[in-house]
Amino acid sequence: MKVALNKKIKENVAKLLMWLSMAIVVVLVVSVVWTVFSKGAKAMSWDMVSKLPGGGFYIGKEGGFLNAIVGSLMIVGASTVLGLIVSIPIVLFLNVYLRKESRLAYVVRLAFDVLFGVPSIVYGAFGFTLMVWFGLRTSLLGGIIVITLLIIPIFVRTMDEASRNFPRGILDACLSLGATRWETLKVVVRQIAPGIATATLLSIGRAIGDAASVMFTAGYTDSIPTSLSQPAATLPLAVFFQLSSPIPEVVDRAYAAALVLTIIVLLISIAGRFITSRFSRHKV
Repeated sequence: MKVALNKKIKENVAKLLMWLSMAIVVVLVVSVVWTVFSKGAKAMSWDMVSKLPGGGFYIGKEGGFLNAIVGSLMIVGASTVLGLIVSIPIVLFLNVYLRKESRLAYVVRLAFDVLFGVPSIVYGAFGFTLMVWFGLRTSLLGGIIVITLLIIPIFVRTMDEASRNFPRGILDACLSLGATRWETLKVVVRQIAPGIATATLLSIGRAIGDAASVMFTAGYTDSIPTSLSQPAATLPLAVFFQLSSPIPEVVDRAYAAALVLTIIVLLISIAGRFITSRFSRHKV
């Protein structure tokens, strides 16, 4: 009886701690979202999202931050495509061509675990060093390259965890039926499609909200870049630069930019959940 009572007490304490942890997380998320929405809504207008910065934009006059919205989407879109192109073959090589106990697979996973935890400012410094080495200036291309390097470890490790749960019997069945390597890989990709969607969602969230790396490589401009060699503005940097202003109107615009950034991430999250649920239908 005493042992059962102790187990019941421990179970109730564990439940209480879990509910308390969830409540703390919910309160923090709601606080952040409410702060951004309440302060950003005051300065939000159609001009903010449809116009480029005017002559007196940074002292509270006319204009918007369309340049930052377009710049962020251009960098994140190109980086996501490049990240997928690089990461999917790595994941397939680790989980289809190599044995589970392969030492090479262990070393590769360890390397990507280390890269996963490297701060974004280190990627920015590395990208800036490469740009100086090759004689490049801050540009859209520089931002795309450094963000691609930043999100590749996220792609690889997230998709790798999904692939390691892949039923090996399906792979053996494909090979026993005479399927080619390419046909087998297509089956594997379809099975890990929810993992790919999740990895893409996480990578976009990390990429679109990063400021440290693009500050060194993409730079900032009040115009929309028309070539890869021109600098590009991003929403995180727009928030950073305007939030440090002593002018209240400009600070409110920083929260408006943060609001737009939050809405973009929210829409991407909803779309990602929808795509993941669609792909999950094909899982075994």
